[in-house]
Amino acid sequence: MSVSAPAVQRHEETWERRGFWALMATLFQGAFNDNAYRWIIAFYLLNRHGDEGKETIVALGAILFSVPYILFPGTAGALSDRFSKRTITVWTKAWEVMVMVMGLVAFWLDIELFMWAMLFMMNMQSAFFSPSKYGILPEMLPESRLSWGNGVMNMATFVAIIAGTGCAGLLFEWDLTIYTMSGILILLSSLGLLCSLFVTSVPPADPARRIPINPWAGLWRYLRVFYRDNILFLMLIAGSYFWFAGALVQQNIPIFVRSTLGRSEFDVSLFLAVVSIGIGAGSIVAGYVSRRKIELGLVPLGMGGMAVCALLLGLAWPTYATVLVFVFFLGFSSGFYVVPVNAMIQHRSPVENKGGAIAAFNVTNCIGILLAGGLFMGSGMAGWLDSYGFFVLTAALTAFVGLYLCWAFPVFILRLIVWVLTSTVFRLRVKGAEHVPERGGVLLVARFNSCVHALVVAASIDRPVFFPMADAVFAARGFRLAARALGIKVKQRRGRDEAPTEADHLAEARAMLEKGEVVCTFYEGQVTPTGEMALAALLEGIAAETEAPVVPVFVESLLHDLMEPVKGRLRFFLPKRLPFPIMVSYGEPLPLGARVAEVMTSMQEAGRQAYLERHWEEPLLHRAFIRWARRQPRQMALADARTASLSKFKALAGSIILGRKLRTLLGEEPVVGVLVPPSVGGALTNVALQIMGRIPVNLNYTASADTMAAAARQAGLKQVVTARAFLEKLPLNVPGEALYLEDIMASVTKRDRVVGLLMALFAPVRRIERSLGSPTGRTEHDTATIIFSSGSEGEPKGVMLTHYGILSNIDAMVKLYAYGRGHMMGILPFFHSFGFTVTLWLPLVRDVGVVYHPNPLEARAIGRLIKKHGASFFIATSTFLQNFIRRCSADEMSSLRIVMCGAEKLTSRVRDAFVSKFAVEPIEGYGVTECSPVVSCNTYDYNVPGFYRRGLKRGSIGRPIPGVCAKVVDPETHDPLPPGEDGLLLLKGPNVMKGYLNMPELTAEKVREGWYETGDIVSMDEEGFITITDRLARFSKIGGEMVPHIKVEEALHELLGLTEQSLAVASVPDPSRGERLVVLHTLEDNQLEELLGKLDKAGLPNLWRPRPNAFYRIDAIPVLGTGKMDVKAVKALARKLDIGD
Repeated sequence: MSVSAPAVQRHEETWERRGFWALMATLFQGAFNDNAYRWIIAFYLLNRHGDEGKETIVALGAILFSVPYILFPGTAGALSDRFSKRTITVWTKAWEVMVMVMGLVAFWLDIELFMWAMLFMMNMQSAFFSPSKYGILPEMLPESRLSWGNGVMNMATFVAIIAGTGCAGLLFEWDLTIYTMSGILILLSSLGLLCSLFVTSVPPADPARRIPINPWAGLWRYLRVFYRDNILFLMLIAGSYFWFAGALVQQNIPIFVRSTLGRSEFDVSLFLAVVSIGIGAGSIVAGYVSRRKIELGLVPLGMGGMAVCALLLGLAWPTYATVLVFVFFLGFSSGFYVVPVNAMIQHRSPVENKGGAIAAFNVTNCIGILLAGGLFMGSGMAGWLDSYGFFVLTAALTAFVGLYLCWAFPVFILRLIVWVLTSTVFRLRVKGAEHVPERGGVLLVARFNSCVHALVVAASIDRPVFFPMADAVFAARGFRLAARALGIKVKQRRGRDEAPTEADHLAEARAMLEKGEVVCTFYEGQVTPTGEMALAALLEGIAAETEAPVVPVFVESLLHDLMEPVKGRLRFFLPKRLPFPIMVSYGEPLPLGARVAEVMTSMQEAGRQAYLERHWEEPLLHRAFIRWARRQPRQMALADARTASLSKFKALAGSIILGRKLRTLLGEEPVVGVLVPPSVGGALTNVALQIMGRIPVNLNYTASADTMAAAARQAGLKQVVTARAFLEKLPLNVPGEALYLEDIMASVTKRDRVVGLLMALFAPVRRIERSLGSPTGRTEHDTATIIFSSGSEGEPKGVMLTHYGILSNIDAMVKLYAYGRGHMMGILPFFHSFGFTVTLWLPLVRDVGVVYHPNPLEARAIGRLIKKHGASFFIATSTFLQNFIRRCSADEMSSLRIVMCGAEKLTSRVRDAFVSKFAVEPIEGYGVTECSPVVSCNTYDYNVPGFYRRGLKRGSIGRPIPGVCAKVVDPETHDPLPPGEDGLLLLKGPNVMKGYLNMPELTAEKVREGWYETGDIVSMDEEGFITITDRLARFSKIGGEMVPHIKVEEALHELLGLTEQSLAVASVPDPSRGERLVVLHTLEDNQLEELLGKLDKAGLPNLWRPRPNAFYRIDAIPVLGTGKMDVKAVKALARKLDIGD
C-alpha cells in the first residue's frame, strides 16, 4: 500500500530561525496554558469534593482534553490547507485569549459546568491549531532538520506540560486565589498571541480547498491517505498508541501518588513534571542521534524502554527516588520513539493534504486518549486494577504493539540494528542525501555486491528502500530477515533458489516506482543467478517507462575491512579501526532518458566527492607510517637480499636515525635527490626525507645522463643521496653533491641509536618532525614527491604528487585487494610512480610487509626471495613475467595469491603460461604518473552466498579504482561517448597531480576543470571496464620503460643534420620486451648507412635505439590534411612491413 506522488525535491539547507523559534515560543505558551488550566480546574474540584469521584474528575478532564480533536477534524484540516498555517496560528491564539477571559468569568460565577465548557473551548482552539503547528514544520525546515525540529517541538511541548502541570500544583500550594490564577493565564495567552505574529509565513497548501460545514467531511479521505500507504498506516498506529499509553500513565500517576504513595498535590505535579521532562529529554536526544534524517530504528528501542520501565513501576519499590527514576526513563523512552513517528508522518504525508492528514492523525490520537480514559474509569470503578496493575497493563500493551509493528514492518528492527552498529562499531557518513526526492518514485543505481552494502544504503536515507533485483545476493541463509525488511522476495522451489527472469525484475521494479517507492538496483555484473542485466536495459526498461528520476549512488567498498569470501562462504570480522567510517554518496538526479555514460560518470563523480571529503587519521605519509609502526611495532616492514627483515618499529627508528644524520648534511635544501634502487636503504631514505619535510626526487638511473641531468636541473637538486655499492654496479654521473649512505651509517654512534629508539618509542610525532628540521604548517596538499616522466618533447616533465593523492591511491588499492595477509614482492624502482606509491608507501602505512630486489631482470634471485619470505603479492610487467615463467619453479612461486601487471599490455599468451605453471592468474591494471599513479585495475571474481563481485575482464585494464572518475569523450569535441565507443580517456579524482613542475601552462592544458587528459584512446563498457585500443600517441613501453618516439626521431634527424621530416618512429609487438621500435624513412641508401654508423654516438639509452634491421624505406611519410603526421597510418604501415600484420 503506497501513495503514488510526483518526485518532490528536498528543501535546501536554509531556514528562517526567527520564525521557527517564534513557533516554538507560541506552542510552548499554548501547551503551558492548556495543562495549567486543566489541572487548575481538576485540583479546584478535587479540593471541593475530596476523594469522592476522584477518578471521574481526572478522567473527565482527559476526555474534554481530547473530544475537540475528534469533533472537528475535517474543519481543522481544511482550514490548515486552505489558509496559510501562520494565519491559522494567529487566529487560534486570539481565540485562546478570549477563552481565558471567559474562564475567569466561569470561576467568578462558580458554575462547574461553565468551567468544563471553557476547558472544552480551550482544547477546541488547540485542535484547530494542531494541524498548522505540525504541518508548518516540514514547510519551514529542510528535511535533514525535520527530526531535530520535532525533537525541539516535543521538548518545548513537554517542558510546557511540566511547567503548566507543576505551576498548577504550586499555585495551590501558595494559596493564591482562583482569580489571580486566571489573570496569570490571560497574560500568558496575550504573550502567545504576540509571539505568533513572528512565525514564518508560508503559502497556503491548497487555496481552492472548500471549508465543509460538516466538521467530519473529508475525514475518511484523509484516513485513506494512511490506509493506502503501509508506512503511514503503521506510523498512525504507533503515534496513536503513544497518546493512549501517555493518557493511561498520566491518569494513573495522580492516583498512584496520592493514594498508593500517600503524597500531596505537589508530589503529583512533581511526578507529572518528571515524566514530561523525560519525554522532552528523550525527544531532544532522538533528534540529535537521528543524524539529520528520520531514524525509524528508534521506534522499537523506545517502545522496548517503555515496556521495561512500565513493568518496573508495576513492582512495589521501597524508595521514592527509585520510582522517580523509572518514571523519568518511562518518559525518556516515550520521547525517543515518538520523534521519528511524528517526523515520518509530517514528511511522508502528501503536501496538498498535509493539514488534513495531521487532523486525521489527531483524531486517532484522541480516540486513543478517550479509550485510555474509558479503560481507566471503567477499571477503577469496577475495582479490576490498582495503580500498580495499570503500569503492568501498560507494559504488556506496549510490548504487544511494538512486536506487531516490527512484524508488520521489519525495517524497524533492521534500522535499529544498523543504527546501533553505526553508533558504535561504524560511523556512517552520508553525502548528497538531499538529491533523493522527498516523495515519489526514484531509481537508485549503485554498484555494490553484497547484502551489507544494501543495508548501508537502506540506513543512509530516511525513506524505505526496496531492492527487487537482489535475489541472488540475499539468498544466503541468515540474510532472509534482512531481505524481507528490504522488500526482497527470494523465491524458493524444491529447496533451492528459483531464478527470476529479467522481465520479472523489471516488472517488479516498475510497479514499485509507480507506487512512489525508492527502488535501488545495482549492476555489479551478475545480478541474478541466470545472467547479467545491462545497465542500458535497466534504464530503458524501468526509468524510461515511469517519471522516476535516476539517482546514482556510490557505496564504499567493505571488502577486506569488514568481510571476506573464504572457502565459499562470507566471513565477517570487526574492522581494525573503531569506529570504522563508511561513506555513502548520492549524485545529482539525472533527467529522464539519461544515457548510460552519464549515469556511470555521475556515479563515479559521487565517489570522487566522497573521497575528497574523507578524513584521514594522519594526512601526511610519514605520520601515517609512524602511527602504524606504533600500532603494530613487531610487524615485518622491510626486507631485501642484503638486509635482515626490519619490523615497522625498527624501520621507524632507522628512519629517525638516518634523518638526524641527514639534517646536518643537507642544510636547508627543500628538494633532495635519491639515487638508490628499491631496497631497505632506499625506503628508509625516502621515509627520513618525508619526516624532515624535504621533497625526495628519486632519479631514473636507467635514463640517459642528459635526461637525469635535466631532471636534476628542473628540480633544483644540489645534493643526491646514493650508495657506493650501487654506483659500482651501475656507473653513473651523480647530478650534484653525492651523499653516500655507507658514510652516513658509518658515522652513527651508539648514542645516535639510543636516541633514535627513544624517539621512536615516546616522542610525539611533531616533536620528531621538529628534531629533524621539518617546517611547520604542513598539509596533505603539500608536494610529497616529484616523479619525472620521459616527456613527449624536449626535457622530461616533473610531476608533483601530493600526500593526499598518494594516500587516496593507497586507500583505494587496499579496499580492492586483501593486502593484510602476507608480504609484497617489490621490484619496481621508486622513480616510477607505481613503485613510489605501491611498493614503497603502501606497505609502510598498511598491514603488509615488502621484500625488495634492485634488479627486476634477476628472476631466479627474486623467486628465491618470494619463497623465503612467503610473499603473497607480486607487481611486475608482462615482460618481466616471461622471465619468471622461464626461470622460476612452481614451488618458488607457490605463496603468491595476487599478481598484478601494468606498464604494458598483458598478452593472453603470457597470462595463460603463467597460470599453467604457477596456478595464479595475473591481472592487469593501468596508471599514469599524473594520477599517483593507479587509475584502474582488475580484481579477482568472488561469488559466494551473500556476496558477488565481478572484478576481472580479460583484455581490459579493469574498472576505475574507488574515488576516481573516468569518462570517454570525443577527442575533438570532448563530448561524452556511449559505452563501447573509442575515445579519449579523461580522469578526475583526489589522486590527480598537483601540477607539472615549473610548467603552469602545460598543467592548465592537461588538467581542465579537474579532468586530466591522458592522451590514451580507450573504450569503456557498461560495467565500467576500460579497454585500451591505442597506446599514448607517440610512446612505446619497452620492458616497462617509457620510450618517446619524438625524442628518438629528433636524435636521428640531428645525426644527419636533416631539417625535413624524413623518419617516423613507431612500435610493433615484441615477444620478449613487450614492444620494439620500427623506423620508417625516405632516406637514400648512403644516408641510411651513415645513420646506422652514427647510431651508437646518438647518446640514446639502449632501449631507445632501434635495431639496424628495423628500418624500412617508404615513398613518403603519411601526413594528415592539417599537415601533421598521420600517426595511425604510420603505425599500421610499420606493423605491415615488419610483422606482416
